[in-house]
Amino acid sequence: MALVILGHPNFSSSLANKTIIEELLKSSLELEVRNLQDLYPDYQIDVKAEQAALLRHQAVVFQYPVYWYNMPAILKHWFDTVFEYQFAYGSKGDKLQGKNFLPSFTVGGPEEEYHTKGEHHFRVYEFWKNLEQTAYYAGMNYLEPIYFHGTSLNAGFTEEEVKEKARGHARRLMGRLRELESQVKQHS
Repeated sequence: MALVILGHPNFSSSLANKTIIEELLKSSLELEVRNLQDLYPDYQIDVKAEQAALLRHQAVVFQYPVYWYNMPAILKHWFDTVFEYQFAYGSKGDKLQGKNFLPSFTVGGPEEEYHTKGEHHFRVYEFWKNLEQTAYYAGMNYLEPIYFHGTSLNAGFTEEEVKEKARGHARRLMGRLRELESQVKQHS
């Protein structure tokens, strides 16, 4: 069973992330989805409940849209409060060691804008080094992110294009989760 931490600040109006979650929930995978904005609209995160959720799962997916080259504030706040000293790091902070850390996100702009001479000057993976380091610091297995470009209707993408890309993203994510599930069963 996998845990999905959904860090979308306006999920009800989302197109890409909503499609991804809907597809995941239709699958045969056992998932626990925690929609942070629904659970904590006041940003008062129940740290113990979130830590308990993390402890129940071997694979943790962080699903969110890219906001200003980073994760949305609710997800950053979640990391700041939940990955605390002596839980995620420190001399006794080994609770997440060996768990799988899988970033899964959507990028509004087209891929060609994410390179040295593009509008955003950097490749997408360069923005996510902090995630990778967070996983390593907590002793987790960082997995290569699953993501896609072109979710913004303002950038000229159509609703159907976005939904089709999101369904493809969900299929890739489900495939990765099934691989992880299979690996756990093989080692049991």
